[in-house]
Amino acid sequence: MDSGIGLLAAAAATRRLRPDADLLLSSDPDGMPWGPRTPADLTERARSVARAAAALRPDALIVACNTASVHSLDTLRADLEPGIPVIGTVPAIKPAAAAGGRVAIWATPATTGSPYQRGLIRDFAAGATVTEVPCPGLADAVEAADEAAVVRAVAAAAALTPPDVTDVVLGCTHYELVGDPIRAALAERTGGAEITYHGSAEAVAVQALRRLGATPEPGLPRTGGLTVLLSGRPSALPATALRYAEGRLLAGLERNVAVGA
Repeated sequence: MDSGIGLLAAAAATRRLRPDADLLLSSDPDGMPWGPRTPADLTERARSVARAAAALRPDALIVACNTASVHSLDTLRADLEPGIPVIGTVPAIKPAAAAGGRVAIWATPATTGSPYQRGLIRDFAAGATVTEVPCPGLADAVEAADEAAVVRAVAAAAALTPPDVTDVVLGCTHYELVGDPIRAALAERTGGAEITYHGSAEAVAVQALRRLGATPEPGLPRTGGLTVLLSGRPSALPATALRYAEGRLLAGLERNVAVGA
């Protein structure tokens, strides 16, 4: 679940790890964007999206949204567990900071500077130099598959990123869909210096399988189905989702090349 197509990264990672898994994608186009909402309002939207998914009795629920995980995870777990395990998405600050380098955390303005993110930095990044980089407009541009707007938002965030950065945390699930523009902008910013990028999608998928007592088996036949709920309504994948490789993977269109992807 997510406000929008940011869930594609975790869903695609799950599909790669378990091609036999039936996937249910529940998002909230009627309530987007979630970031500017108050924590209480955001939590109510997240609860609505989670309940729509829970009505179809999934084995587990991945909250594939950093902002919702920051503000709503405890509430969703109280609502659904132990019947449905709820797996949140945490910015990959701990592995990024493990080498004690210079870390930039790209995140939405709602997550940047939040007590939750500051707590992760305090607990897991004491040996690293950390810069929090707000990325206003980037998630919205990704959601709309607006290539020009993505490039502008990425350029603005890159300008706030120290040129000697060694590790970049993609602290919003939407950002994992536009890794190429991010890498290009930061290569220009740093003069082509080597940077390690840290997303959350695969780790979250592995954790969801672990909670179910399952293991990754990427070699299995692809037999899993796909169900999509948009603000609780059964639907197909939005057209914008198919602009990204992750969306095409989920739709079984891996060989198709979309404009701007």
